Amino acid sequence: MEKKGILGLKIGMTEKFTKDGKVIPVTVVEVEPNVITQIKTKENDGYTAIQIATGGKKEKNATKAEIGHAKKAGVAPKRFLKEIRVESTEDYTLGSTIAADIFEVGEKVDVTGTSKGKGFQGVIKRHGQSRGPETHGSRYHRRPGSMGTMRPMRVLKGKKLAGHMGSETVTIQNLEIIEVCVKDNYILVSGNVPGPKGSLVLIRNSVKGGKVDPKEIIINESETVVDEIVEETVATEVTPVEESVETTAEETTAEETTTENVEEPTETEESDTASALEVEETTEA
Repeated sequence: MEKKGILGLKIGMTEKFTKDGKVIPVTVVEVEPNVITQIKTKENDGYTAIQIATGGKKEKNATKAEIGHAKKAGVAPKRFLKEIRVESTEDYTLGSTIAADIFEVGEKVDVTGTSKGKGFQGVIKRHGQSRGPETHGSRYHRRPGSMGTMRPMRVLKGKKLAGHMGSETVTIQNLEIIEVCVKDNYILVSGNVPGPKGSLVLIRNSVKGGKVDPKEIIINESETVVDEIVEETVATEVTPVEESVETTAEETTAEETTTENVEEPTETEESDTASALEVEETTEA
């Protein structure tokens, strides 16, 4: 089985739905193209491996050794570097990139990351021990309890006590690749992976091997549906507006016609007015 791997950043968790009605919790891992910064061969180093790097780093923050090491590959200094053992280095060239399509949907992988740091914690949180009585004069509440038997006269090695918790390298095995997107540079891995959001994770093919049939994931087509709904809404809204505009235009025309009829006097009205004026003048005389 060919050994391969890629570095990425944990973005967070979401869920995907299959066509048979099942929900799959997935972790979104952002996978920018990894650069091969070094190739180790059996003749020069005693084993075959490649060194991959990702994440930008300002040159002013890099050491001369980091700058010189990156220039050999023809790239800028990188923030994260990881060495992966491979069976053969013939398919790799210095300075080339590895994208998300190195893995296939349905492939089993192991994901390694650094767990969340929780600082100094007691035995209840760190080891899940039970607490003591709360009343009746008991002074044993969240304390670790007995340190051991009397005879050794010392605390035996491996005793579960309070101490630093978290910030450990943890590997979750046999996770499944649900989706691979080279365009947006992400991989969806089933289940959860160690570490907080934004932390570095390493995805490698599973040491136990295996591959399952790709699950039929429901593709979200909400954009197309929304577009259709918007078009229908616009079409229904345009028709009443046009009708109201036509109605208003007809009413305006009718009003103008009525006004014209009122303002322009007829010939009969003019003759009656003239006769009235003549009668008034005769009376005054």
